[in-house]
Amino acid sequence: MNKEKLLIKRYKAEKRFQFYGKAAITVALMFLFVFIFQIFSKGYTAFQKTWLYVEVTYDQEMLGVKGKIVSVEEMAALDFYELATSSLLKLDANVSRGNKRDIIKMFAYTFEEEIKDYLLRNPQYLGKNVIVPLTASDDLDQVYKGNYPRDIPEERRRVNNYQLKLFDEMTSRGHVSSSFNLSFFANADSREAELAGIASSLVGSIYSILVCLLFSFPMAVAAGIYLEEFAPHNWFTDFLEVNINNLAAVPSIVFGLLGLGVLLAIFDLPRSTPLVGGITLSLMTLPTIIIACRASLKAVPPSIKEAALAMGASKMQTTFHHTVPLSMPGTLSGTIIGLAQALGETAPLILIGMVAFINTVPGTPVDPASSLPVQIYIWSESAERGFVEKVSACIMVLMVFLVTMNLGAQTLRYKLEKKWS
Repeated sequence: MNKEKLLIKRYKAEKRFQFYGKAAITVALMFLFVFIFQIFSKGYTAFQKTWLYVEVTYDQEMLGVKGKIVSVEEMAALDFYELATSSLLKLDANVSRGNKRDIIKMFAYTFEEEIKDYLLRNPQYLGKNVIVPLTASDDLDQVYKGNYPRDIPEERRRVNNYQLKLFDEMTSRGHVSSSFNLSFFANADSREAELAGIASSLVGSIYSILVCLLFSFPMAVAAGIYLEEFAPHNWFTDFLEVNINNLAAVPSIVFGLLGLGVLLAIFDLPRSTPLVGGITLSLMTLPTIIIACRASLKAVPPSIKEAALAMGASKMQTTFHHTVPLSMPGTLSGTIIGLAQALGETAPLILIGMVAFINTVPGTPVDPASSLPVQIYIWSESAERGFVEKVSACIMVLMVFLVTMNLGAQTLRYKLEKKWS
């Protein structure tokens, strides 16, 4: 009887444990769903851009052309400001002196360049009336997307009643539309939310990860092979193993301090560049790749090594012709996971100066740049609604990169293991 009660008690404990496990997974999935929903609901509108269509008369006298034929190069040297502002002010034929600034603020400050670029792309429109799409200001962009409340007092709104009236008139005429926001991926950072993009941070992250891979992978694999296959088992190798495991748990900001104190202060490498960021991230990634490499080498069946040695192969030949190739799937997947972790790091990059405002896209790893996590940090400090959606959109892009890298690691591991298994 006691045995039956004990058995029933054990079965109940097993069922409780299964219930706790399923409940934990359910709660984790719920939190993940809420997180993804919050990010997507706030960020998907950043992939849409609002355009205001304005009638522009490319008057030759106003441009100073005076009827003569000019080349595209000569057009690029012309002053378009007077023509551009007069075109915007035509939105209200009876505009007062005080409302002129309100009309201009409905558009991004690049309206003059956009009107000029439109003519440079279409020189046949010189002297003609055309409808030109111009970037809406961040405030009207949010109004059109429904993210900006209109039913609050005017003094609490960034868009006044006069601007809303003109905007509604343009909407009723079909002169307002939205399209895919290509500038979000093509533009660098900007103080204006409607013009800000992730090109600089995206390219900076790619350069940083490539530098990190070039520095960390060869050294980590070489260290892992030596420690696992050739190093003698003594107190010194035990000391190295303990410290490698400890380095894998060191906070990332410590590596940022190392990069600041050594790479910038001693070696005088260029500040705020993917080169320094990549080297700093490689120091952080080294222990992870070494541990993954050693674990993969240990997982190779001893019979393979013994068979190679029995056939007369040397220790070096056995290691590099048999053990290392068979361990490479695990090593590569561990490397990709380490790089994915480095891609999401912020603290080390902030300390080496990659938090600076960069409004140009880097051409090389030694050009100033930002990174996706740092770009998220910079935009999160802004209170403008336009930057709120861009923060979420940037997180979405970063998550796509991380998921892609992790799926790539699993796919690569599966493909390579399938070839030799």
